[in-house]
Amino acid sequence: MSDLLAIGEALVELNQPKDGAPFMQGFGGDTSNAMIAAARLGAGAAYFTAVGADRFGKALTELWLHEGVDASRIVVNGAAHTGLYFVSHGPQGHEFSYMRAGSAASRIGEGDLPDGRIRATKILHASGISQAISSSAADAVFAAIDIAHDAKRLVSYDPNFRPKLWPLRRAQAVIHEAMRHCDIALPGLDDGQALTGRSDADAIVDFYLRLGARVVVLKLGKEGAIVATLRRRERIAAHPVKAVDATGAGDCFDGAFLTEYVRLGDPFGAARFANAAAALSTLGYGAVAPLPRRAEVEQAMAAADR
Repeated sequence: MSDLLAIGEALVELNQPKDGAPFMQGFGGDTSNAMIAAARLGAGAAYFTAVGADRFGKALTELWLHEGVDASRIVVNGAAHTGLYFVSHGPQGHEFSYMRAGSAASRIGEGDLPDGRIRATKILHASGISQAISSSAADAVFAAIDIAHDAKRLVSYDPNFRPKLWPLRRAQAVIHEAMRHCDIALPGLDDGQALTGRSDADAIVDFYLRLGARVVVLKLGKEGAIVATLRRRERIAAHPVKAVDATGAGDCFDGAFLTEYVRLGDPFGAARFANAAAALSTLGYGAVAPLPRRAEVEQAMAAADR
């Protein structure tokens, strides 16, 4: 049995640091980032997606192998490409261009799901992006949630709303329905405000508790997080650092929170651990390279307590 299994879309990043410079290869994808973070922090992490039979799919497979993420059940689709995104840097900051339409991950359907692997994991994790990439992927995530609950496993979900992927009303319909069936809700403040129409952080937490989540963790970035159950609510202070790049920090938070929740069963302690891990992930550039190891997080937490 694995501790965690995520379903979603992984992408290869091609980053051009300045005009005329060659593109440098990296990696992205929210749920993939979360599982890599979890594996670095000591969890038994697994990942399910589809990649193309191309050099980029091979690169992602090698990444998961190197990071200790079990991707043995991924689909390799010879008729589709691996998702890509390009990053350039202009006067307004990062500029992103995606090549994900028709990607292998977007063609995942219910019949592709690793039923036995889902039943054998402690927590199934998915996100709004996992469902936004196509209708068949959205249906596959709902089916995976049903399989997990049938096996009495927990489900976590990060809305991770991306307006460029789908219109707000459709995102609200799909994400709210998924959230009704999740045990652990991991929204960010901006996503929560957009999807719920509420501006107040506690009102957003209340919204997701009413939908049915046992645990809601509202990520507040530099302001920390609010962790709530029906019986208790606590604001967790941020772990202060001199951040240089927040890319993937929310994904790191998800992976760290789920890792510690599986280990301890305490959402409040897990959120403190995740706050520290996410803060450390902002000390380097990119989504994957700066993801911390457990010893680094524990050392940072100990230093903060002195």
